[in-house]
Amino acid sequence: MRDIDFVRVFAHSNPLLVSHVANLLESAGIPVERRNMTLGGASGELPPVECEPEVWVAPHHRAQAEDLIRASRQGEARPDWVCPGCGEVLEGVFDGCWRCGRDRP
Repeated sequence: MRDIDFVRVFAHSNPLLVSHVANLLESAGIPVERRNMTLGGASGELPPVECEPEVWVAPHHRAQAEDLIRASRQGEARPDWVCPGCGEVLEGVFDGCWRCGRDRP
């Protein structure tokens, strides 16, 4: 794909953090392109900013991707929820009820 087809939404010197962000976006259904994941060794020969691992997305996914990244970086938790099957109150991190097995609505 051409560079113009995608926009950069995240860059960091830590490739593990970049991979985490890419996985976060992919799990939300946003196709991503990872760039510069192995270019760190060239730092010094090339400007460090040019060697940072990056996550790129299609322009129409930019706003959604930036919102997800911001929420993840700020540590926003999902709200608690009540199981529609048995009425159990569950913490936001859970997608299924431990009591009756019903999925989060």
